[in-house]
Amino acid sequence: MEHQEEMLEVFDRHGVKPTANRIIIFEVLSGAERPLSLKEIEEKVFPIDKSGVFRTLTVFREHHLIHVIDGAENGVRYELCHHHSPDTDDDQHLHFYCELCKTTFCLETPVPEVPLPDGFEAHSGNYMIKGICPKCGK
Repeated sequence: MEHQEEMLEVFDRHGVKPTANRIIIFEVLSGAERPLSLKEIEEKVFPIDKSGVFRTLTVFREHHLIHVIDGAENGVRYELCHHHSPDTDDDQHLHFYCELCKTTFCLETPVPEVPLPDGFEAHSGNYMIKGICPKCGK
């Protein structure tokens, strides 16, 4: 019950109405050990259709509940923000993509600050390192 109360508090803090689909998708992302693709999310929340999943992810992104990670071979991946700021993505961190097992991992390392030339304004960052994970390197 405590988990449900925390989840509802997160929805409230972000101004997101907790519909049945949103709760299910939030729980899938919350329980994931790594960023998930749209297809992986769809498989875990069947029978919610692709458009329902995508609409929910769009709402979550607009309200800073999730990160959208570009750069993996299999396209975009989604993960829950851990800091849950309703105003900004304040949980930017590095990701590692294993070129052998095709898995994307979250690294606890923050995205390094990158000085931008005059006139450039950063809104978000995506830092993906590609290589071989420890499991595949054995």
